[in-house]
Amino acid sequence: MPGAHTRRPRGSVDRRDRLGVVCRGLHQNKAFLSETEIPERSGTLRVLLMPPDVEVSEITAAGLPEPKADWTASAKKNVETALGAILAERDARLIRYRSASGDSAIDEAHLQAVKLHGAVGNTILRHKYLPNMALPTKKDKFDWSLGEGVTVLRDSFGADYALFVYFRDSFASSGRVAVIFIGALFGVGIPGGQQVGFASLVDLQSGDVVWFNRLLKGTGDLRKPDLARSASEELLSELPL
Repeated sequence: MPGAHTRRPRGSVDRRDRLGVVCRGLHQNKAFLSETEIPERSGTLRVLLMPPDVEVSEITAAGLPEPKADWTASAKKNVETALGAILAERDARLIRYRSASGDSAIDEAHLQAVKLHGAVGNTILRHKYLPNMALPTKKDKFDWSLGEGVTVLRDSFGADYALFVYFRDSFASSGRVAVIFIGALFGVGIPGGQQVGFASLVDLQSGDVVWFNRLLKGTGDLRKPDLARSASEELLSELPL
């Protein structure tokens, strides 16, 4: 039915999805920690929760993702609420992101940090979770950074770390479901929707990604508060705070 996740039939052909992430070989969860030590007294750490980067799409009959503004707005609100509740239970001083009132230049710098995290996170997915794409210089270590440009967040909010969260959720349209059904009759596997997410804890002194985790599921629905909470909990299950 429209708006429902469709599991990939057995024998389907893997392909690069619209995020540029190769799905073959990804397992549900596997977190990475850098060699940078996080202070043990986490109750004194000031953690900035950045606006989650969320987008929800419908997969057309042709297999193209079509972003839905209303679905995305609902999902983003649910994820923000879930993240705030989860982090409030952690032993850290949570700072919620607020835009710089009247300063468009600072707001733009903050927005660029979120976009940069999306780009770096997708690069980590490719080169740390897919063995055949591992970079020789990073194969045996976790060494990634958003760069010193994110220190603007430290200066703006007085935070020690920032938590970035990225979600992409997609659902098969009725036309896509029909195509999947027809393909199955002929033994051809055609992919439907999926849920991809990743999160990073970033040291705002250096810009280094000190912790990273990702989530890949064939089911779920960020438009529903309880399922958004479940996905967020799973993504942050190994957060070292």
